[in-house]
Amino acid sequence: MTSADRIQGVIAAGFTERQARFLEAVLLHSGVCLGRQYLAHRGVVRGRKQHDFFAALRARRLATRYPTAHRRAHLYHVHGRRLYRAIGEPESRHRKPIALARAVERLMVLDAVLGSPEMRWLGTASEKIAYFITATSLRVEELPHLAFGVAGARQVRTFPDKLPIGVTDDGRTHVFLYGVTGEVSLEFRTFLQRHAELFRALPEWEIRLLVPRHLAAAAPRFEAVVRDELARPLRLDAIWELHWYFEQRQRVERGDAAEDQAEFNRLGQVFRAPRFWALYRAWQQEGDAVLNGLASSVLADAMGRFRGRVTSQVMPHNYQHLATLVGTA
Repeated sequence: MTSADRIQGVIAAGFTERQARFLEAVLLHSGVCLGRQYLAHRGVVRGRKQHDFFAALRARRLATRYPTAHRRAHLYHVHGRRLYRAIGEPESRHRKPIALARAVERLMVLDAVLGSPEMRWLGTASEKIAYFITATSLRVEELPHLAFGVAGARQVRTFPDKLPIGVTDDGRTHVFLYGVTGEVSLEFRTFLQRHAELFRALPEWEIRLLVPRHLAAAAPRFEAVVRDELARPLRLDAIWELHWYFEQRQRVERGDAAEDQAEFNRLGQVFRAPRFWALYRAWQQEGDAVLNGLASSVLADAMGRFRGRVTSQVMPHNYQHLATLVGTA
């Protein structure tokens, strides 16, 4: 389904073209929005049009409004199945209620998408799959994915992060958004490891960190993690040791003894960094495939030549007034 198809589907649900364009962005990339985002998209000041638009969404039970610490600001969760069906995503996870941190991340993502209308933003998993199997030599199973379940009932979700990927007009540079909502976590490292194979297949790429103003001091730490994960290839002998250590760690966690306890203890100190904790979690799900690219210098070379980069975009808006939404959005 193309963007034009999605917009026409929303128009058919009873909205104007301008409203439909805004709703398409919300439905694809966030599921939540603020009144100021609608005003910025329309290029108008606060007034009757904003009130009528959100009142109509609520009256038709397509959205729910949540109060914030700022008495004049409200967060809207757009969850109506009819709208998601109109864009071809009736089972979108954006329909589900979310916690505060995730709501803030999605609002930053929406701000970034609305602020860069010159880019083509890939939103759905099917759209990303169709694009990247054509734009690169990767197979579907090599694209970023998350596997869960046991043998016989294993499920795979491709592009599970639900984050937009921007493509420049010339199709050369690809922008991967990531919202910073706290301290560096294993989740962020897993995001980087999950996308490493795709980064290696692209001519140019950018990881754009979306940073709220009150967390601006955290940006350098996230940038350092990107360099740690992507620009530090491992020696082949280190990868062999890592493989052995992961196997032994799994044995120990099952209640068995390590084959060589002294060596296991030594490597436990060598591989105690957060990078290897995230890799171990991925290895448990995917097996040795997650280790295959660790010796490659492609990403380090790309970053050294500025064909691969990490940037921090400190967001111009404040999100701290959403504090009263903990556990509700």
